[in-house]
Amino acid sequence: MLQAADAAHRGQFVVDTLCKDLSICIVKMQDAEACRSNSEDGNAASDTRHDTGETTMKSHFLLKGLAAAAFLLGATFSAQAEDALARVKAAGTMKVGTETAFAPFDFIDAGEHAGLNVDVFAELGKELGVEIEWIALPWEGVLPGLEAGKFDMVAGPATITKARMERYRFTPPVAEATVAILKKAGDTSITKPEDIAGKKIGVGKATAQLAQLQGYSEKLPEKVDIREYPAFTESYADLAAGRIAGVANSLPNIAFVASQRKDTFEVVQPPFGQKAYFGFIGTKDADHAPLMDAIDAALLKMKGDGRLAKLQEKWFGASFDTPDAVTDPSF
Repeated sequence: MLQAADAAHRGQFVVDTLCKDLSICIVKMQDAEACRSNSEDGNAASDTRHDTGETTMKSHFLLKGLAAAAFLLGATFSAQAEDALARVKAAGTMKVGTETAFAPFDFIDAGEHAGLNVDVFAELGKELGVEIEWIALPWEGVLPGLEAGKFDMVAGPATITKARMERYRFTPPVAEATVAILKKAGDTSITKPEDIAGKKIGVGKATAQLAQLQGYSEKLPEKVDIREYPAFTESYADLAAGRIAGVANSLPNIAFVASQRKDTFEVVQPPFGQKAYFGFIGTKDADHAPLMDAIDAALLKMKGDGRLAKLQEKWFGASFDTPDAVTDPSF
């Protein structure tokens, strides 16, 4: 906030100086025109009127240009003086990007956006004193959308990885994200993770789960036939129809899906992925740092007063023992 205040102070100084210069220019031009008019004799009155009019027109355009420059400069410094948190609070709205095909975090239920993220961000909005505006995109477009400035942060959530931490800033974890396999109920050909060798396994496109599945496949005697899907809901549909043998996704997600359709799906234990966590994402820059600081503080407050655990129990049937921060992801 100090940087923003300094920027505002410097910007105001420049604008004030330019405005003073404008005033001086106006006075000098008026004096010059008056002197010229008084110095001409009566015989040259028509020439004087012509010259004075031309001078006045030039002065008019010059002053308009200087005034426009002052306005634009002032607007620029004003925008620079406000960080992302200040802009969000001034607007009264925080724009949040996500995909709505990632139950139980985000999904469409009876035409309405529902899930853990909806409930958590409703609480975050209360803490910040703002409304939440949701912007839904396919997952492969969500993080690029954040970088393009389409929204203030990403719900997702996203698996916290080393590569992502180099590029983005994560909030404290909101759930576990270790990857496991979902299979058809009663399928005895898959009783443990390594049984997926050589089988068709679905996974989300451009996801951390895909990277985990690819790495695990390399360790098996026969590589997995990996099928990528734009949305996990499509992979679940193909699994139910028997077009694939399983789906690789984070344990909380597939546990929720299996609990909703017990006659159709079953979770393969134990998970095959490395220990991982989900977090919300923001950009890694000074402008968004105050906003992310406020989000972090609000999440930790929710964790401390039990609100986060209650929401986890609502959507997962159990709460997670997540760390207050992830500084060194396992992959």
